[in-house]
Amino acid sequence: MSNTSTFHPDYFLLTGIPGLEQSHLLLSIPFCIMYVMDLFGNSILILVIGTNETLQQPMYLFLMMLASCDLLLSSSTVPKTLCIFWFNSHTISFNGCLVQMFFIHFNFVLESAILVSMAYDRYQAICYPLSYTITLTGTFIRKLVVFAFSRSFCFIIPLIFLLKRLPYEGSNVIEHTYCEHMSMGKLATADILVNVVFGLIIAASSSGVDLILIIISYVLIIRAVLRLRSSDARLKAFNTCVSHICVIVLFYIPAFFSFITHRVGHKYISAQFHILFANLYIIFPPMMNPIIYGVRTREIRQQVVNCFHIKPKI
Repeated sequence: MSNTSTFHPDYFLLTGIPGLEQSHLLLSIPFCIMYVMDLFGNSILILVIGTNETLQQPMYLFLMMLASCDLLLSSSTVPKTLCIFWFNSHTISFNGCLVQMFFIHFNFVLESAILVSMAYDRYQAICYPLSYTITLTGTFIRKLVVFAFSRSFCFIIPLIFLLKRLPYEGSNVIEHTYCEHMSMGKLATADILVNVVFGLIIAASSSGVDLILIIISYVLIIRAVLRLRSSDARLKAFNTCVSHICVIVLFYIPAFFSFITHRVGHKYISAQFHILFANLYIIFPPMMNPIIYGVRTREIRQQVVNCFHIKPKI
């Protein structure tokens, strides 16, 4: 069944994880547990930061935005994945697939921008502590947020039109648990060179540039920290960056692995491993981020304890 004027299928079929169809029910257990931990951890983080005046500082506000982005990213994919695992609900409408694809890539570009903002925050706090509060004002942070959202929208919205212009007269089976740009484009019965090139441009001008800016920030931070005379001051400065570095590693390494595999790695890496890994990078970093910051940040840890502390009756 297809629209004869545009050659768009009425729906796509998401296969799940190729080669592991018999294990879908078993796989759903860790997926469900990680998703619940993701929802709980990030919701608590948003609640604690949003309701405590002592945490209304740039670093924590960026962290709250990161938690919101993680919630939206995982919630745009995991529920459908669990439906495939539990109920064999493999169909997704053509427009539904486009919407899911948009939110996945939109959140990825947005989260990358948030991580750059957090790196800039650490750079200002460590290299220019006296002017920190003057530079990172509420107005400046709002401008950063508007820029991050605008950039993500402008980069990703063209993907919808690039995919809608293509005919899909062949198979409508997507060997994945969710829709993304290249998995949809590969089903088109027309040349997708424009899609491939535009995807590379987006990756280079968003995540590629962001990663370079993060590296530059930390080179300057390390140089400033090593100039400190006190070893205690150096250790304290490095400790404020450890959580952010862990989150960066969790975000960029799996994402770039999946990006490269989609384009050239399919010749060397099995589809089974690639799809499983792609699912883990969607759900594992959002689950770990609140744990990392909750464990390593004393102020957040204390506020979480206070949030759940029940005073005994007198």
